[in-house]
Amino acid sequence: MLPNTGKLAGCTLFITGASRGIGKAIALKAAKDGANIVIAAKTGEPHRTLPGTIYTAAEEIEAAGGKALPCIVNVREEQQIVDAVEKAVEKFGGIDILVNNASAISLTGTLETPTKKVDLMMSANARGTYLASKICLPHLRKSNIAHILNISPPLNLNPIWFKNHCAYTISKYGMSMCVLGMAEEFKGEVAVNALWPQTAIHTSAMDMLGGAGVEQQCRKTDILADAAYCILTKPKSFTGNFVIDENLLREEGIKNFDVYAVAPGHPLLPDFFLDVDPNTLAMKMEAHGASPVFREGKKIESAKHEGPDGAESAAAKPLGPVAETFKIIQGAISEDVVRSTQGVYLFELSGDEGGTWYIDLKNKAGSAGIGEPPVKVDVVMSMSSNDFVKMFSGKLKPTMAFMSGKLKIKGNMALAMKLEKMMTQFSSKL
Repeated sequence: MLPNTGKLAGCTLFITGASRGIGKAIALKAAKDGANIVIAAKTGEPHRTLPGTIYTAAEEIEAAGGKALPCIVNVREEQQIVDAVEKAVEKFGGIDILVNNASAISLTGTLETPTKKVDLMMSANARGTYLASKICLPHLRKSNIAHILNISPPLNLNPIWFKNHCAYTISKYGMSMCVLGMAEEFKGEVAVNALWPQTAIHTSAMDMLGGAGVEQQCRKTDILADAAYCILTKPKSFTGNFVIDENLLREEGIKNFDVYAVAPGHPLLPDFFLDVDPNTLAMKMEAHGASPVFREGKKIESAKHEGPDGAESAAAKPLGPVAETFKIIQGAISEDVVRSTQGVYLFELSGDEGGTWYIDLKNKAGSAGIGEPPVKVDVVMSMSSNDFVKMFSGKLKPTMAFMSGKLKIKGNMALAMKLEKMMTQFSSKL
């Protein structure tokens, strides 16, 4: 990993969303130099599912050698940012670095994204970044270090990154456009850059999006912490850049990236907004003996039984892959599954065995089969029959199917994610 140089000793970093994940990793890296860290995040009380609070993060930062100022900050609330900045200046004498890390995500289409979710993403991601930057800038301009770092992607206008989650992309690109504008506006005074990972990073958000086992296809937050440290220790003249973590660290002489992997040697998922040809990536992954979850599989052929005249015997014909999958799902449904899921799912499948199928994990003992369910549907999923079979057998991750456009989802996204968790139970029987 990238060694610490001590260049951030005594510097004050204001980091949004620093109670866990990427923000906390960047804070801990700087703390090893003896930096002052303002932990500007929402979590003051322990969350029922997410790890850490601003106070537990403060304890870790001080144990690592830094000084910490935990502040309750929702970046959607301007006054909370103002108050935290005033406390930071009073305690540490100024602000040298701002890291805009706090972010909200909802990977839903235009018609499936409630206005409340749109407002959350726009106000937390684009507006929150803009506000934090605006409020910190008067102090940053007085610093000899003077850096703003946004955890946001390069501005890739390939439509594939808009069509499945338009609102999320607009909100993240808003953060990146702050880099584009402010780097030029404050050139020579404050460096403004963006940092984005080459691969998926294992965080609580990734666990939610990717489901069980996704961490093996991720890198640890340490890689972004090292890349951020590298950027923040550069002079102000390094500005207006959209940096990819791996590319920068290679330039810095890092050669062994296995140290950053959750499961060294295991193939990695590419992150959003970076154009990677799926077939090229899949070939690299297969060289490691992996079966990429996003690769187009060969068409599943069912064995055919022929009669004496060479014609296929209808009586002996086995169930097709989709029908066989639903048969197994039906056998795997239990009262516990129904009780914990409480959702009705409709599948609109194309290709062989195309048509309408359903899984009812809400009513009575549950059921699954062909046709429309007799009750109200909560989630509609559209995909090919081939991809449906691969998804339920564990060969295609729902997250990758959704990201690549193979799976379209309408309705309750929370229930859609619940079904993904159930798939691990079904896939063991398929």
